[in-house]
Amino acid sequence: MKTATWLVAVTSLAVVGGGAYLAGARGVGQQQLHMLVDMAVAEAQPSKPEGSGPIIYYRHPDGLAEYSAKPRKTPDGREFVSVRESEDVSFTASGITTTEASDQPKTKASRSAATKRKVLYYRNPMGLPDTSKVPKKDSMGMDYIPVFEGDQPDASTVKVSLGKLQRTGVRTATAEMASISRKIRVPGTVALDERLISVISMRTDAFIDDVANVTTGDRIGKGESLFNFYSREIATAGSEFAAGKGDLRSDAGSALRLKNLGVPDEVIRSIAEKHQVPASIEYVSPRNGVVLERMATTGMMAKPGDPLFRIADTSHVWIIADIPEFDLASIQKGVPVAVRVRSLPGQIFEGTVDLIYPEIQQETRTTKVRIELPNPDGILMANMYADVEIEAGVQEPVVAVPNSAVIDTGDRQVVFIDKGDGKFEPKDVALGMRGEEQTEITKGIAAGDQVVVAANFLLDAESNLNSALSGMATEEVKP
Repeated sequence: MKTATWLVAVTSLAVVGGGAYLAGARGVGQQQLHMLVDMAVAEAQPSKPEGSGPIIYYRHPDGLAEYSAKPRKTPDGREFVSVRESEDVSFTASGITTTEASDQPKTKASRSAATKRKVLYYRNPMGLPDTSKVPKKDSMGMDYIPVFEGDQPDASTVKVSLGKLQRTGVRTATAEMASISRKIRVPGTVALDERLISVISMRTDAFIDDVANVTTGDRIGKGESLFNFYSREIATAGSEFAAGKGDLRSDAGSALRLKNLGVPDEVIRSIAEKHQVPASIEYVSPRNGVVLERMATTGMMAKPGDPLFRIADTSHVWIIADIPEFDLASIQKGVPVAVRVRSLPGQIFEGTVDLIYPEIQQETRTTKVRIELPNPDGILMANMYADVEIEAGVQEPVVAVPNSAVIDTGDRQVVFIDKGDGKFEPKDVALGMRGEEQTEITKGIAAGDQVVVAANFLLDAESNLNSALSGMATEEVKP
């Protein structure tokens, strides 16, 4: 076909060449001669079949990168050439080609498939937020890429080339079933165990004699003497008990009366054995501990209920810590605690959470947690400051991802899933416990999913850009 066309062109030029001599002889101008040559060449070229389908756009008659959605003329008055649906661009393995440029004949089926695919719009080849209804080139001369109906990607899905993945440092990890744990670090204060504090008082009127040489802050052992006292009511009850048989079993009523008046068991047994009531009764310490208060003085008269001594056992103490409200769900009774006292550097005291107080402090939005600590040496003293480290978390395995995989904007929490072939899909997730290294996912993804743990903020920006471009394109293609 090309050989025949060439022969026709040569023949035509030969005829024109011969006619040129005659034209020169007859005085025909050079301009008229050129017009004859153009006409001969045009006649020599094979006629191009007219395209089918509706007109998609109009192109420049000289093949320049100028297009129009409506009929248009060049500056010199020539009409733009219409491009019909069958003549629109199509894709091949080597890139973007036009149906006009293809020398291979198309079958009826391929032409039918091509005409069924409708170009929605053209997008910038560099991924910039720029689309066009008609073909165009960017500032570097690159053709805009057509987007066909049905081929437009999910607006939220991000497609990244392999080279760009390496440059941006995108890394992934596998969502797995794991136990979430973290440490809550809060300040605390040493406090005395309320259950180990004793108040010494009389149950009847009594005169205090010979107070022991102990003062506030002194340590005292169980059974050590505190003071001696005389009580008229106790002396009367003791005389009745001594006048009897002095048998604890037979005189159980008299012995119980003495016990109810606060007479120590040792004194009751002594009266039963000696049948004699002592003029002054000794009162001994009921426990080991530290004297918190001493109100007893020699010669004073003590009324029933008047506190004479307060003694605290310091072999066990409490740590009272203030826990923020948002951390309460991750703390359970019995979890281990490490306590470091500021005045005792280098020492760590191990304890457990004994009680979570059922009250939130309105001013600080914290609640108090009580931690029990053994203190056999008594080195922990009341009101010491302490740094408390509570082991919190979920013991049962849950779906967990690295903390860096979660993008938390406040309004929503997003995790990007690696779909393979450079495609990444954002997933809205619901968060549970947040640990030191992992975060619990209660909804949105499953164990085994590949999640992005690095450069996911870049993917999020790309996803938002795709959504914006999709919205722009949708508006542009509306009739």
